[in-house]
Amino acid sequence: MQKQIGIGVIFICVLGGFMMAGGRPIALWQPSELVIIIGAAIGSTMLGNSKEVLHEMIHQLKGVFKSNEAEEKESFRELLVLMHLLLEETRTKGLKGLDEHIENPQQSSVFLMYPQISEDPMLLGFIIDNLRLLGMGKIAPHELDAMLDQEIMAIEEDMLKPSHALHKTGEACPGFGILAAVMGIIITMQQLDGPLSNIGVHVAAALVGTFIGIFFCYCFLEPLANAMQENVKRRISMLTCVKSILLAQLGGKMPLLAVDAGRKVLEPEVKPSFTQLEDWVTNKAM
Repeated sequence: MQKQIGIGVIFICVLGGFMMAGGRPIALWQPSELVIIIGAAIGSTMLGNSKEVLHEMIHQLKGVFKSNEAEEKESFRELLVLMHLLLEETRTKGLKGLDEHIENPQQSSVFLMYPQISEDPMLLGFIIDNLRLLGMGKIAPHELDAMLDQEIMAIEEDMLKPSHALHKTGEACPGFGILAAVMGIIITMQQLDGPLSNIGVHVAAALVGTFIGIFFCYCFLEPLANAMQENVKRRISMLTCVKSILLAQLGGKMPLLAVDAGRKVLEPEVKPSFTQLEDWVTNKAM
C-alpha cells in the first residue's frame, strides 16, 4: 500500500502544481512523445540485457508491489524455527540423519511444515546444499565462512542485475526525452512558414518530451530500482542468517544458541527478541 500511496502523491503534487501555475493537463498528453520515450526505454533494456534478467526484472517489480510486512516476518520466523529443528535432528542423529530431508526436501516432513521456505528455490537450495556440504566431512569454520561469503556474494550480484538494469534505463530516460524533444523541434522547424500559434504548440509538445523523460527517471524508474535493491538485500539477509547459524553450529554451539547467532544478524524491523525466538522453537508461539 505504501508504494501505491507514493505513486498517488507523485501524480497529485506534480500535476497539481502544474495546474496551480495555470497549466492544462491536456497539454501534457502527447502520445507521439510517449511512444518515442517508452519505446526507446523498453528497446534499450531488451537490447542490453539477457532474457533471464528481463524475466527476473518483471518478477522483482511484482514483488515490490506485493511485499507484505507480516508475510516477511513470518518468513524469518519459519527460517529460524526450521533451522533449529534441523540442528536438533543433527544433535540427536548426526548430520547423516538429515539425508532423508535434504536429499528430497519436496517430500520432507520437516520442510513441508514451512511453506515459505520450501517454496523459495534460492533459499531452500542454499540450506540443503550447505547442510550436505557439512555432512560430507570435516571443514574448518574459517573455510566454511569464506566459501559461504563467496556464494552469497555471487547470489547477490546475480539478483541485483535487474535493479541495475532498471537503474541504467532510468538514467537514460532524460536522454530519451531530449531525443523526443529534438525530433519535436525538427517538426517545428518544418512549420516556420505557418501561423505563429502552431509554432508555439509544436515547441510545447517538444518540451513535453523532456518533461516525460525526467519524470519517468526520477519519479518512477529510479525509485523502483532502489525498492528492488532493498528487497534483494532483505532476501540476502536470510542467507546471511543461515550462514551465521551454520558457523555457530560448526563451532559447537547448542541449537538454540546457534539459531540465536542467525537472529542477531537480521535487520531490526524483522529481528525477534531472544524471548520470542525461544517461544517459537518450543512451539509456544506459532
